[in-house]
Amino acid sequence: MIKTTILTQGNAKIVKGEELGYVTKGIHFAPASLSGNEVCQWRSKGCTASCLNTAGRGRMNSIQASRIAKTKLFFDKQFDFLAKLSKEISSSIKSATKKGMNSVFRLNLTSDISWESVFFNEKEPNSIFDKFPSIQFYDYTKSFKRMCAFLDKPFIKGEAKFPSNYHLTFSRSETNDKKCEMVLAMGGNVAVVFRNQLPKTWKGYEVVNGDSNDLRFLDKQGVVVGLIEKGMAKKDSTGFVQEGVNS
Repeated sequence: MIKTTILTQGNAKIVKGEELGYVTKGIHFAPASLSGNEVCQWRSKGCTASCLNTAGRGRMNSIQASRIAKTKLFFDKQFDFLAKLSKEISSSIKSATKKGMNSVFRLNLTSDISWESVFFNEKEPNSIFDKFPSIQFYDYTKSFKRMCAFLDKPFIKGEAKFPSNYHLTFSRSETNDKKCEMVLAMGGNVAVVFRNQLPKTWKGYEVVNGDSNDLRFLDKQGVVVGLIEKGMAKKDSTGFVQEGVNS
């Protein structure tokens, strides 16, 4: 039985959502350089260098040790991990309900795992979204294929339908601008990191403030979610961070 606590409250931006009636909890995994397990297979050089794993309390050795342990448990004892995650989600829902609030979950706080393809057992394709069909989940992703599935435009005809309670925002890097434009054209949202200030437009699309809260599923469609650079991203020179000017 796994005793490690899997879900955490997240960060200061996530806490802002409580003012809107939402309690967000999520999972912090450790990057491959620390855990030996790849949790962000679509990462770019700029994304890797700007990883938020060490932002805030993430600098603490105890926090890093916990994230490494959780990452290894996910890959080594996945079914047990999912059972523990399910119990914690149930507990979080009950706690939020008592406070008159909505419980929502972001499972990829510092990762990009395809949770829609992570199942509770080998015989039936039941995911965490099937387990909690009335609960809202959301994440950022750099996977164009996942984003197409979310937008109901799957790569392969007949591909399994994307979970209706799982919202995705595409994440820009210094290598995927063309895919970002395609996502925006399809009505999806794209998160872009800017330096110092947010512009009003990016590539002709409206920019909304993504730092006001973390509740991406509340954003209107077809917009750029602007984020001000944080942590190691302030030193970025790869193009991962965009200058905050209208375009």
